[in-house]
Amino acid sequence: MNFRPVVRCFVFVGCLAAVRLTAAESNRMQSRSIVATQQGIVATEQPLASQAGATILAQGGNAMDAIVAANAAMGVVYPAANGMGGDLFAIVYEAKTGKLYGLNASGWAPAATSIALVKERAKVTEKMPQSGIHAVTVPGCVEGWEKLLTRFGRKKFADVLAPAIAYAEKGFPVTELIAWSGGSKREPNFSKTYLPNGRGLKAGEVFRNPDVAWSLRQVVSGGRDAYYRGEIARRIVAASERLGGTMALADLADFRAEWVEPISTTYRGWTVYELPPNGQGIGALEMLNLMETFPVAEMGHNSTRALHLMIEAKKLAYADVLRFVADPRFARVPVAGILSKDYARERAKQIDPLRARDEVEAGKPPEPGSDTTYLCAVDSEGNMVSLIQSNYGGFGSGVVPDGCGFVLQNRGGLFSLDPESPNALAGRKRPLHTIIPAFMEKGDVRIAFGCMNGWNQAQAHAQIVSNLVDFKLNLQAAIEAPRFTKITFSGLDVAMERRIPAETRTELEAMGHKITVLGPFSGTVGGGQAVLRDFATGVNFGASDPRKDGAAIPEPIAVER
Repeated sequence: MNFRPVVRCFVFVGCLAAVRLTAAESNRMQSRSIVATQQGIVATEQPLASQAGATILAQGGNAMDAIVAANAAMGVVYPAANGMGGDLFAIVYEAKTGKLYGLNASGWAPAATSIALVKERAKVTEKMPQSGIHAVTVPGCVEGWEKLLTRFGRKKFADVLAPAIAYAEKGFPVTELIAWSGGSKREPNFSKTYLPNGRGLKAGEVFRNPDVAWSLRQVVSGGRDAYYRGEIARRIVAASERLGGTMALADLADFRAEWVEPISTTYRGWTVYELPPNGQGIGALEMLNLMETFPVAEMGHNSTRALHLMIEAKKLAYADVLRFVADPRFARVPVAGILSKDYARERAKQIDPLRARDEVEAGKPPEPGSDTTYLCAVDSEGNMVSLIQSNYGGFGSGVVPDGCGFVLQNRGGLFSLDPESPNALAGRKRPLHTIIPAFMEKGDVRIAFGCMNGWNQAQAHAQIVSNLVDFKLNLQAAIEAPRFTKITFSGLDVAMERRIPAETRTELEAMGHKITVLGPFSGTVGGGQAVLRDFATGVNFGASDPRKDGAAIPEPIAVER
């Protein structure tokens, strides 16, 4: 046979591909391509967790089953950020009804706690302790899993927790950005669990946690009650009593997660959703309302004018978050007023287009008539979940109940010791929360997205939405694009990645901003994940942030044999 024509054809096609590749790369703003498939996708910040979720999809589970499997695995492979001792929030899109559901699985403070008691026992005067037993609130994670599976799932705990149990028992190599040092939390059970050989884990070292496997098996056999009423609950209370805390069995047994109605605003034709207080998601929506009063697209992506506007909008929105957001069962939160477009137009008048403001006060909205992990999933039917889960600080409170293999969160550190604050510490009250999942839609397109890292999250959400809507970036580019972050609530300080041009940073400094330059892909600005469903074509897309170790992993296609 004469192979020459075939060779010539191959070379010709290869040249065409090269030409196309060069054209595609000419405006490429991302380090990796979007994942695209007609099957499901799970995106997390650790590939093993993404794979756990994708495996459940391949076994016939839906997006809700997959997200629980991925989250349980994340608690094993990234124990500093999240786990069975933390809280959980989720936004669920149900394809068959087209309805959106919100889940608030954040726990409350023990009934017996009080400002006076914490001041006395923790030896503090002005601020809540950020570690130790007095920063612990009831963990909502397992209750959140139960709610998701019971209402929407097809699988049982035995199925979805199996990958996490396997990783815990057999071990896994710790990834680059998740590797941890000894840290400062040296409570004996913590050291026993997370500091084998007296130190932390380096990248590539294999870590095993048989104790957390035991805890997960308790949930497999007894459901959420095994955690909140069974042996795990007794061990949590025993740890609290040993360390002088106030957690009681009733605090755990009485706790229930809540289905809530997502709140939303519109941004240039898109509808963007967050969860209502006690979370900071309302801050992202207020930022978008403020930004919408300016021609952001005309200013240019990450231009001096656009960045200045977003930074100043962040200050105004976060001032309102700090002043008004609290547990709505204890405080009157003016949600409708904060989300009012008229309020945004009035508030936006405080933005000086030429000068940064140092101090910003909360507005007067009209009355109505640390460490965290974010993950998302979409299945082949179009069901979607946007979920965020956290211990708050790295390794939370540092308190590990005997033999449980997980740390209790330090979310109570976000309470205020000021009795006049709407977020003042009180028994059975939930603190102001930083962790927020997000969702957006327009026409046939639905996007579940989120970004981690404490107070960074709402401002990151607004920047990602602007990347998608104002500047028409694709999903991966929108997640990767250089960002700024301002963790403080006032002042002129702001940090931004050095991929933002030096000339732009110099111009911002001339306007009064005091800029700290971060690395090109800095974890300080948070790491994001996103999945997109185009219902017109039936195609799913996934994106994962290179600022983390993660990946968006597609469900394997079924192969007939």
